[in-house]
Amino acid sequence: MLGKFLRDEGGATAIEYSLIAGFIALAIIAAVGMTGERLVALLENLLTALTI
Repeated sequence: MLGKFLRDEGGATAIEYSLIAGFIALAIIAAVGMTGERLVALLENLLTALTI
């Protein structure tokens, strides 16, 4: 029974998939954050150009 438990790799697969999903989520969060900062800068420049 212990040998069967040690050979079982089902849990390892689930952990690998959750790690991949976590890294994808971090990449999406970083991309959205950078895009948001660029959008704010663009709108500030546009506002400045329109008010002059």
